[in-house]
Amino acid sequence: MRKFTSVKDVPDVLSLSDEALALKNAPFSQEGLGKHKTLGLIFMNPSLRTRISSQKAATSLGMEVMVLNVDKEGWALEFREGAIMNGTTVEHVKDAAAAMGRYCDIIGIRCFPGLQNREEDYAEIILNQFIRYAGVPVISLESATLHPLQSLADLITIRETWKESGRKPKVVLTWAPHIKALPQAVANSFAEWMLAAGMDLSITHPPGMELKEDFTRGARIIHHQDEALQDADFIYVKNWSSYQDYGHTLHQPEWMLTEEKLRHSSLGKIMHCLPVRRNVELSDELLDSARSLVISQADNRIWAAQVVLKKMLDNL
Repeated sequence: MRKFTSVKDVPDVLSLSDEALALKNAPFSQEGLGKHKTLGLIFMNPSLRTRISSQKAATSLGMEVMVLNVDKEGWALEFREGAIMNGTTVEHVKDAAAAMGRYCDIIGIRCFPGLQNREEDYAEIILNQFIRYAGVPVISLESATLHPLQSLADLITIRETWKESGRKPKVVLTWAPHIKALPQAVANSFAEWMLAAGMDLSITHPPGMELKEDFTRGARIIHHQDEALQDADFIYVKNWSSYQDYGHTLHQPEWMLTEEKLRHSSLGKIMHCLPVRRNVELSDELLDSARSLVISQADNRIWAAQVVLKKMLDNL
């Protein structure tokens, strides 16, 4: 595996999640694999779970880890080809990525969209420039459009929780209110991983909050939340801003998920990638209940990162 940016980089998502669960049961079974290898983690945006889980995964494989918070510790980077750098940017990504590739055997990078220019965000300029110039395998720690490590962790969580044989679980991705516009990355990624895994997926959101069809083709799109939640086994709660009216969001507090809304889904498990705005996106009663899988998801971020790093180390 030379890059991990989307579900398209994974030949078999079920096999990958099985391997992650095997590592979870024997976390140090491959601790010599990364000996004398270095993982560089580059953050252009804040991180809690992604940073810590990736560091823990790497050290369990025997790797050294270096972290650079570019927004606070590095030079302002230029990404435009042929740029005349007489402004605020100090170093071109061509030089920065190439140098980092000499220092690190694998690079992970996290970058968010601006939510101003859809074409620019969906071109994934920052991520693709690092892939092009680093010369080493690159992991997306979340990009402008996708968050594959989170989605792999979500798949691991569903597969280790679902004990019923003979039918696929009914999975629902529901839009949630938020105080600000958020990217589509987690929602895009969750949809494409669930579909690739053959899950029975429904997506519910207010009109106008449609995701790009490339990621949702094969899912049922339902605009009535109560209808979508009927008999759901797993309910993934997430806010995202509009793809069509790019970056626009809605203020509809009635979409917050509560226990009352789950009266027709008595066994449905609650999922969220965290961080979560309590009592805005999700009620305390659900987050703190036996239904909640949010901490299990956070834990499984370790094994998602570890299995991806293992695949890359196997090919170095």
